[in-house]
Amino acid sequence: MAVRNVFRRAFCYKLKFLVTSSQFQRCRLPGLRSYASATSTFKYTDLQVQRSTSLKEKPDPDTLVFGRSFTDHMLTIEWSSENGWESPKISPFENLSLHPASTVFHYAVELYEGMKAYRGEDHIVRVFRPYENMKRMLNTAERATLPLFNGAELVQCIAHLVNLDSDWVPHSTTSSLYVRPTFIGTEPSLGVNNPSKALLFVILCPVGPYFKTGTFSPVSLYADTVNVRAWKGGVGNFKLGSNYGPTIYPQKDAEKKGCQQILWLYGDEHHVTEVGTMNIFILWENENGEQELVSPPLDGTILPGITRKSLLQLAERWGEFKVSERPVTMPQLASALRQNKVQEMFGAGTACVVCPVGSILYKGETLEVPTMSNGGKLCTRFYQTLMDIQYGRMEHEWAYTIDELMHGNRRD
Repeated sequence: MAVRNVFRRAFCYKLKFLVTSSQFQRCRLPGLRSYASATSTFKYTDLQVQRSTSLKEKPDPDTLVFGRSFTDHMLTIEWSSENGWESPKISPFENLSLHPASTVFHYAVELYEGMKAYRGEDHIVRVFRPYENMKRMLNTAERATLPLFNGAELVQCIAHLVNLDSDWVPHSTTSSLYVRPTFIGTEPSLGVNNPSKALLFVILCPVGPYFKTGTFSPVSLYADTVNVRAWKGGVGNFKLGSNYGPTIYPQKDAEKKGCQQILWLYGDEHHVTEVGTMNIFILWENENGEQELVSPPLDGTILPGITRKSLLQLAERWGEFKVSERPVTMPQLASALRQNKVQEMFGAGTACVVCPVGSILYKGETLEVPTMSNGGKLCTRFYQTLMDIQYGRMEHEWAYTIDELMHGNRRD
């Protein structure tokens, strides 16, 4: 019987991302507290709400700086190996109080997610594909040795938080409310181990365009042949905060060279991986004379972006050109640019949505990318389609109203 239970636990653990919430509940076993037991997840029905008695003034949507203004409330959920998950709490936005030896400070036991809530012209607030964020968050939590939970329960808690602070969702089609779930190890110990205490919290901030140059202005890239963002066998495919801090120094170096973002390369062949904090796309005429949209494959060096996935799925549905996930080297891209075979190049991510590329500095040579001089038809189409979905101008299964999320009426 003991052996059978061990195998059953392992089977349920491996399937946690493939089954529905109700099926996963049936898989759970007593005693497997951190992953699959009945007490291993917090519950939306246990949510406690304390409203702020001092509401802040809302900022002007036209002057928003990304990540600088925060709403009136936050969500916190504590976990310990001794007691499991505590009840989720929404309370007034405030500073955290943590022990100086907390593992997040010393060993970067931390992860985060990023999603947005949008106010449509019909005044309904929607969130874009939140369950995709939950899948990625759980994958990252497993890699960071942080406890797992039911992602659908967190989505409901987040929806309640957004609903409570709904006045902070900008009345604008160029601004939105950024949602930042964050998960940190809080065990007060200097030992290098998986933490026995953790804190999951969510904060909200109204945001405008990610780049100072505006919503849809082409950026210049520095193809960095020295610094590497991620490598095979590493953790570049997880949403860990430790993947981003080390990129600040080379980013400043790129700015000194007159470039706005880094085009991250990998290996001796200089494989193209990501651009800044975005996934990368190239529309070109390939070696077989086909019009092809290509994005580097998820080989362990690429973050599986939700916007990336959405653009690939839209392109497949349109069926107007070849769509590929395959390796591209910088020498191949440079050659294609010199031969005028590249039509468009753009980055994609939650913060910027779609961002055209205007030039690349590679080994001292500035390569002009004709994205906008060619009209930027594809990246503009992608951008407009996603905006139409997110702001409710187009009915689509990827957009969830806050009411749907709060009541769990529709889940992936």
